[in-house]
Amino acid sequence: MRRPQSMWSLETLGRVRLSKYFYMRDFLYSEIGNFHEIQNIPDDVDLALDGGRKFCRLILDPLTETFGRIAVRSGYRSRRLNQFGNENRLNCARNDYPQECHIWDYHTGPRQVAGASIVIPWFADRYDQGRDWRDLAWWIHDHLPYSELWFFPKLCAFNIAWRAEPVRTISSYIAPKGMLLRGGDDPAEDSATRRGRYSDFPPFRGISYPE
Repeated sequence: MRRPQSMWSLETLGRVRLSKYFYMRDFLYSEIGNFHEIQNIPDDVDLALDGGRKFCRLILDPLTETFGRIAVRSGYRSRRLNQFGNENRLNCARNDYPQECHIWDYHTGPRQVAGASIVIPWFADRYDQGRDWRDLAWWIHDHLPYSELWFFPKLCAFNIAWRAEPVRTISSYIAPKGMLLRGGDDPAEDSATRRGRYSDFPPFRGISYPE
């Protein structure tokens, strides 16, 4: 698919279904783009869609079928938009940063990546009441084929990425800050301790939506 050249072709792109619960349009909204009037449109549509499908089917669909609605805080970013955000200190990593996951149409092959910053409302409510972010982090580690996780204080939002070759790291700006899991290392907590943290979580993919 060519890069959209009109409003109608952009509308067509937005209608592309990435998975059971997500469409491309869910990931194109950008406050930075809207405020600064910068288009957030893929340069390589096919590559963006391919990464988005893998990300949604392997990561976001299981989250949805476990916790219910997932809120996308920041999804896809074009290279131009992400570079602008980085240069103007708008919480965007530089385009060539190895852990940048929002630019779905930048890398191919083993470096292919797709990710988003999301909020799980079910967990955000419990986080507001003092729940430890690490409970969710270890649940994700034990259930999903993620590559990187980064947790943030507001709403316990977090970046989650899928990669063709996953790194498996967990970091946080919430206390205790820093790296919880470094790629290639064994978790600091054994599996029984981790399971105990999230023993009250909903069953994995336990929500049955109508077909």
